[in-house]
Amino acid sequence: MNPANSGTLAVPGAKIYHEVRGEGPLLLLIGGGNSDAAVFKRLAAVLAAGHRVVTYDPRGNSRSVLDGPPVDQRVEEHADDAYRLIRRLAGPDEPVHVFGSCSGGLVALELTVRHPDRIRLAVAHEPPVLSILPDARIHLALMKDICRTYRGAGMAPALVKLQALHGGRPAPALPEEHNNTDFFLSHFVLPFTRFVPDLTALGEVADKVVWAGGHASRGDLVHRPVSALAERFGRPVELFPGGHVGYARYPADFAERLVEILTTSPAGADRPRETTGGGW
Repeated sequence: MNPANSGTLAVPGAKIYHEVRGEGPLLLLIGGGNSDAAVFKRLAAVLAAGHRVVTYDPRGNSRSVLDGPPVDQRVEEHADDAYRLIRRLAGPDEPVHVFGSCSGGLVALELTVRHPDRIRLAVAHEPPVLSILPDARIHLALMKDICRTYRGAGMAPALVKLQALHGGRPAPALPEEHNNTDFFLSHFVLPFTRFVPDLTALGEVADKVVWAGGHASRGDLVHRPVSALAERFGRPVELFPGGHVGYARYPADFAERLVEILTTSPAGADRPRETTGGGW
């Protein structure tokens, strides 16, 4: 399904390109790394049967152009972008569902901490919170080495080292509107993998968070942080079809699992909304 409409939203320092499909409760999909809205095209088409699905290019990626030169990215700023999209596209008091994968999972968590009243349920799919692992120093050093390798030897050897997150396998090729790998390696990898969430604040909104990961990526480094977070907050890890990017490879099965979680979770289940005159 092609988007019913698309547009751009001016935010401080950038213009955020977004697409909307379907009707129903609003579901915001947040991609990770160098992805843009194209990575969710097939998943969004399935989900649009029962949801108003919003996808977008994160700032600096593809059609979400920065107002100035490229700069290191901040999780907090990306969470603000997501919140502004919600304010633009959702009803004034409408809580929304959010699905974020990889670095998009970090954004979803920060968004929920900052604006719990606007989040019905956030599904965080393998967010790379390397800082909480007992051997975090080793993995953060790897991220620094990847960026150093990129600056000194180029993209190909840097991407080979990045395979350590995925069990030594190459990261799968994903659909994208533009290739954002340069921006990803230059301004994204280090600040996002160094991000340390406020665990106390996260505990206060834990009832709104579902910890999720891929069936096929359970043995990979990229899966370890979500397992650690789920254990910390006494929740299970909800498994989805495929690996780290199962949503791109198995969109129909992935959508079925996501809808199941959104409709059965006590915090996320769709319920008739009460309105008082002027509300949506």
